[in-house]
Amino acid sequence: MTTEPTAPTAPATASTDNDGARAPQVAPGADFTVGMCFDRSFPAAAVTEFAHRLEAGGVDELWLIEDCFYTTAPPLAAAALAVTDRLSVGLGILPAVARTPAITAMEIATLAGLGPGRVIGGIGHGVQSWMRQMGAETASPVTTLDEVIGAVRRLLAGETVTVDGREVHLTDVRLEHAPQPIPPVVAGVRGPRSLRHAGRFADGVLLDAPCPPSYVDWAKDQCRRSPDDFQYRCFATMCIVPDRTEAYRISAGFLTEMLDQHHPGLAALPFHDELVELGKRGEDALAGMPADWWGQIGAIGTLDDAVAYVEQLRDRGIRGVSMFPAPDLEIARGQIDDVIALRRALT
Repeated sequence: MTTEPTAPTAPATASTDNDGARAPQVAPGADFTVGMCFDRSFPAAAVTEFAHRLEAGGVDELWLIEDCFYTTAPPLAAAALAVTDRLSVGLGILPAVARTPAITAMEIATLAGLGPGRVIGGIGHGVQSWMRQMGAETASPVTTLDEVIGAVRRLLAGETVTVDGREVHLTDVRLEHAPQPIPPVVAGVRGPRSLRHAGRFADGVLLDAPCPPSYVDWAKDQCRRSPDDFQYRCFATMCIVPDRTEAYRISAGFLTEMLDQHHPGLAALPFHDELVELGKRGEDALAGMPADWWGQIGAIGTLDDAVAYVEQLRDRGIRGVSMFPAPDLEIARGQIDDVIALRRALT
């Protein structure tokens, strides 16, 4: 492993994929990356601190979380790129219908101009209740995402794009500053149908936390794409402390919430039914569950436990894993050192 920049220094030759867009110029088999997320609850001004410290510590990526109605990812990404030289930034995740595809492509291309080879575009359905609040709900989120990602990728590849689809309508649109190298665009999706479509229209997928190794296996079966030419990335639940029992106690509340939401990552666990029954008994019961169960749910426990979890993901073909911090800013500031330690332990 290496702590060199995540983007290749020499662009790969552009190729054409199934939907006509050229593939992003990211070499297959590039180094495994470790990153950290910048939570939606954090004040925008803190992003430069996170970017500085992560880059100085050898961490590869910073993912900027965009949720309605908090901060938006592109300006946070611009600030992070402006104060770093090697750190890559990910947009996680831009709702497909919150912007037109042309504006989304312009924003990604502009960021790629600020940091060539250091930008990862991320687009998802968006939470449908939020989309309704904004008057941007679509009748078919999956079809819309297909059309948006397809159009954005073609625009980033420098094509002149005309589309008259169900949701996307463009006439002779071409970016004046098409980025080089072409940044990848991954789909932030969860369900089986969306993952199947992502395997056809996106450059990769970004799986939400919690992300057990079994969830990665399931997602790969849905996408039907090899990790050699398709980027599998994920966010990961994180709680690293010297005493693993304390980490379990801290994380039990989050796990309860994810069980209540029927998160697909947990549904893929081989012990899911037993976990649900245990969850009915409360957080104390979850905190006391076997260590090997916790070891599949996230980077939870000691640093060695976190390393073992991430290595499982890497062995499954995950290209990059980014740690999701606590929503409390001061706690998250301390967790930057944990992510740095984890990255160094994996080198």
